Amino acid sequence: MLPRLEVVRRLRPVDLVAPGAVQVETDTGGELAVPVLAPYVAATTSELDGPVAMHLGDHRIAASIVDGSVSLDVPGAGTLRSRRFHKAAEPTGLGLTLTGTHVTAWSREAAGWVARARHDLREVAAEGTGLQVDTRDEDALAGLRVELPSGGGVAGGFGQLGLRDTRFVTGEDGRPVRDDGALWLTATSAGPGFFDTAHTSVWRLEPDSLALSHSADLFFRRPDRAGVFGDHATHLVRSGSGWLVATSTWGDFEAPTTRAGRRTPAGLRVTLAESGSDLLRGSHVLDTRELPLPVDGLASIATWDPHLVRRDGRWLVGFVSARRFFDFHPALAAGEALDDLRLLGAATDRTSTEGTTLVDVDGQLVVLASDGRDSRRGQRARFPAYDLTMTETGILDAPYPTNLPWPTLAQVDDGWLMVTFDGRAAGGRLLGYGTHGDLVVMRSH
Repeated sequence: MLPRLEVVRRLRPVDLVAPGAVQVETDTGGELAVPVLAPYVAATTSELDGPVAMHLGDHRIAASIVDGSVSLDVPGAGTLRSRRFHKAAEPTGLGLTLTGTHVTAWSREAAGWVARARHDLREVAAEGTGLQVDTRDEDALAGLRVELPSGGGVAGGFGQLGLRDTRFVTGEDGRPVRDDGALWLTATSAGPGFFDTAHTSVWRLEPDSLALSHSADLFFRRPDRAGVFGDHATHLVRSGSGWLVATSTWGDFEAPTTRAGRRTPAGLRVTLAESGSDLLRGSHVLDTRELPLPVDGLASIATWDPHLVRRDGRWLVGFVSARRFFDFHPALAAGEALDDLRLLGAATDRTSTEGTTLVDVDGQLVVLASDGRDSRRGQRARFPAYDLTMTETGILDAPYPTNLPWPTLAQVDDGWLMVTFDGRAAGGRLLGYGTHGDLVVMRSH
């Protein structure tokens, strides 16, 4: 079995504008074209005397700060200001972000970027007034413009408040892709709010120094819906000279509003993309198709967290199946083709377990998962290990951070490296759940 792992580093990159996705950097103001592939864009300034704005179609959305009070101007909704959190503490910067359908105004303070006002643009559109543009429409995004005050600023692709849902980028055999010794990770880049503000990013990790650098962002077109989505919880697999990309359609997820209603988001599932582009660098929008996962007898209403390995002429696909929100468990399917899988097993005794991951340990595939703290007694805050029938065989000996950390492991030289995450929030109290987390790095000893 795997050796004991210990925490050796915590990493937390926070950027409104991703350093590798800067399109505008100027010390003069004005209105500037910032065409983007997806509705994940940000603009920041150190000049507090004028607003920062985005022009999407004929609509102007602006963030302003007056006497320390931060507000948003949204067509059809007027001037919006948080009753409790609008007041900035000695601000030195102003920011505006668009993440999915959400716009957020920010102040830069001693603790970093703090969200001071936020609005979901779907609320305006649903009322039939104001902003009647689809933020996921590619033509509208290609014409996006940013307005900066006289002191200028920076604009480009949105970065992240935290990182979670980590997976090593692998080959079909499950072994990590290496580049001059470096490893690559996919992660969910947390946005300012719930799951529909996040997106998939790619990171380069040096296994010795643990230096981490952002290298790419991946966005997705759905087979059944128009527009570009920030779907995430992604596994990137090198396949021949190209790539397979399995992801979860969290990009428009809405939480159930009541326990009794158990409202189910339409189409929360796993999709698959194929690409011959260099997905380790730059920004990409990928066409997807359904990855049909077998859920026979599982009373499943949704699936997520795919992990793919090809071994002995067949594909093995780990995933999560939900009976309701939020009651979910790990499962494993197999088949000669990804479009023709059958269920091998499922840990249906679990109620809060995800992050299903296949790991080669001494030539044998082991299925790992993460038992959340909301699980049943005796199944909380641990990393269970299963065989390929999903029969539990042991526990990964490793510290268990907060939230639902995934068991993301790679064998490096003679030891093991684990890159997981915790539930620490960022961006201020306005945002609520979804802004986590730190990357938590562990090593075997």
